[in-house]
Amino acid sequence: MPTIAVDTTLQTVITTFEITPGTCDDLLEALSDAYAGFVRNQPGFVAVGIHVNDARTRVCSYSQWQRREDFHAMLRAPEMRRRNRVIHDLCKGFEPVMYEVAGVF
Repeated sequence: MPTIAVDTTLQTVITTFEITPGTCDDLLEALSDAYAGFVRNQPGFVAVGIHVNDARTRVCSYSQWQRREDFHAMLRAPEMRRRNRVIHDLCKGFEPVMYEVAGVF
């Protein structure tokens, strides 16, 4: 389970996916399969949460990593590159962005 705290040393990556309602279930399945079958077994992976908006036009994942380098190594792995090509085809676009926690209330 993700931990949200200002004083954490974890790296947080929030990825937003722009989709259509018709591809939402396919994307959720592809993401779930990627996280369960590959990503969660990568060095430095901590946790992920996947969210979908009520219109089913946006999906967001909130993942945490021990180090920035761990996340980048996962993205460069041939398996993830193959999976990202499939994910890309299901989306209008997606963007992973690394964040630091600025506040928790």
